[in-house]
Amino acid sequence: MQFIDQARIRVRAGRGGDGIVAFRREKYVPAGGPAGGDGGNGGQVVFQADANLQTLLDFKFQRVFSADDGKRGGPNKCTGSSGKDLVVKVPCGTEVGDINTGIIFGDLIEDGQTLIVAFGGRGGLGNAHFLSNRNRAPEKCTEGKDGEEWDLQLELKLLAEVGIIGLPNAGKSTLIAVLSAARPKIADYPFTTLIPNLGVVRKPSGDGTVFADIPGLIAGAARGAGLGHEFLRHIERTKVLIHLIDGASEDPLSDWNIIQNELAAYGHGLSSRPRILVVNKKELLDETLKKALVQSFKNQVAQKLIFISAAMAQGLEVLLEQVWSELGKEYM
Repeated sequence: MQFIDQARIRVRAGRGGDGIVAFRREKYVPAGGPAGGDGGNGGQVVFQADANLQTLLDFKFQRVFSADDGKRGGPNKCTGSSGKDLVVKVPCGTEVGDINTGIIFGDLIEDGQTLIVAFGGRGGLGNAHFLSNRNRAPEKCTEGKDGEEWDLQLELKLLAEVGIIGLPNAGKSTLIAVLSAARPKIADYPFTTLIPNLGVVRKPSGDGTVFADIPGLIAGAARGAGLGHEFLRHIERTKVLIHLIDGASEDPLSDWNIIQNELAAYGHGLSSRPRILVVNKKELLDETLKKALVQSFKNQVAQKLIFISAAMAQGLEVLLEQVWSELGKEYM
């Protein structure tokens, strides 16, 4: 399945039905009064979060969504039927905003959550509404109102509690594959991961926690370089970040600084998000290199390094203990 996390669409609510002019024509009723009914209201366009959807791919092929119009009124003060609401299913985590103004209409996070994005027009009034002592036979009615019409920007932001970030080839995909049931594509070249990978990791209590491997962060990512600009939005909702550093890199501290600068440049509070510093590929480091690495980070970051080997599944227990501890602080 193709991963699409942005879409632009147009929504149109239904137009209200027109009111009508009609009069009673009954036997033995010599002065029948006005009996024109009101028009029905136009249908609304409603977005509904669906946990079974994982992408905005459907919106690539359909761009316009219209609800039904209301029906015109009938004689004998019969109100026309209202237009049927149009319910559009979207993945959980979809943010809906207006393209022209940038105003956010809403954020659909929980399965089944709904959001009315376009209200239908009101039905017009029949001439029965205009009866008065001065006008016993009104011949006035009103037309139905147009429904709302909006150009919308949809953005899917993954609902993951833990995000794994780092430069290409740091081992993010390998780590999420080892920790969870995810099976991402893994190879030894930059940008193997072209879409975020999700995996569920079980806590000791048995509850599942969603981890996300965020691809493509390089220098300049926040300004659109590489793939990072496209996917930085997916870590906005995360509660904890695992910053994975390639222990075999020529300058791990420089790698850390690159990611730190990109998070700060992107904003949205990412640079201050709780973060766990993890050095991967520890099997390639001897004790001397480890001590040198710890010392170099100690001078810049007041945070303990965790050494792991994702490929050999070493040190993962310590990492997960730290993750559960940080998540526990979030809920306190």
